[in-house]
Amino acid sequence: MNKSNAISEANILNKSGFQNWRSYYELCKPRVVMLMILTSWVGMCLASAGWPSFSVLIWGNLGIALSAGAAAALNHLADQRIDKLMQRTRGRPLVQGTLTIKQCGIFSAILSILGLCILYFEVNALTAVLTLLSVIGYAACYTLFLKYKTPQNIVIGGLAGAAPPLLGWTAVSGQIDPGGLLLVLIIFVWTPPHFWALAIHRFDDYAKAKVPMLPNTHGIAYTKLQILLYTLLLCAVTMLPFVIAENAWIYLVGVSILNAWFLVGVIRLFRDPEHKSAFKVFKNSIVYLGGVFLLLLLDHYI
Repeated sequence: MNKSNAISEANILNKSGFQNWRSYYELCKPRVVMLMILTSWVGMCLASAGWPSFSVLIWGNLGIALSAGAAAALNHLADQRIDKLMQRTRGRPLVQGTLTIKQCGIFSAILSILGLCILYFEVNALTAVLTLLSVIGYAACYTLFLKYKTPQNIVIGGLAGAAPPLLGWTAVSGQIDPGGLLLVLIIFVWTPPHFWALAIHRFDDYAKAKVPMLPNTHGIAYTKLQILLYTLLLCAVTMLPFVIAENAWIYLVGVSILNAWFLVGVIRLFRDPEHKSAFKVFKNSIVYLGGVFLLLLLDHYI
């Protein structure tokens, strides 16, 4: 290690405990993890005739959250080169130098081991294995390979991000059921319009970083068409719980309103020549997904 690197690392280690705590917290992408935990929690509830046991709710969601945080930290490690180039990610801990690569790697390993041990010993082996596969899928297959190889990176890699509700389901049932897979399908179809809207908004960032996102490889007009088509497919997929369930009228009314609201925003983006509404569609998609899963939960118990 040369002198400048040693001084830099010493400065990082001398930061206040509060600042380091904030940096570690940011590594976990907490807002993303919170949305994932909402979907895993709903998966647990839908897999139960009544309420899931308190033990499964606590240990299951804790293990899934820790594992998701570990995957997010690995994403920071893998993306540190392009994070320096992108406006959206310039404030991340590794870019700002508030944490070292070594600290980030150790932190990710600790979270991963803790999360998987909790799931294996306190929940069940199937949930632990599926969680490990989803971490590998996101951190390795998507972040290290797919992200830089194909404009369909989000579509293919989205399967790993769609796993949390299935993990919640298997935490309760101990098996993979069609109901859990349907929840995965909803998130899988939701991911492209969600992330491609952000990719349009951050077009210049991805161009600088040379990441082959769909707007950069096929053009913004083509991407907006794909967002519209995926949103129409999403509207159809989110109707499946009503088709399958005997009584799901609360869900039907609520999801119809959500679908109409989200679709109107996507149509506005499709017709917007300046693409100014792309970020609004991205933000709306987060509210939309949370709303769909909360409606599933409400309908299940009412």
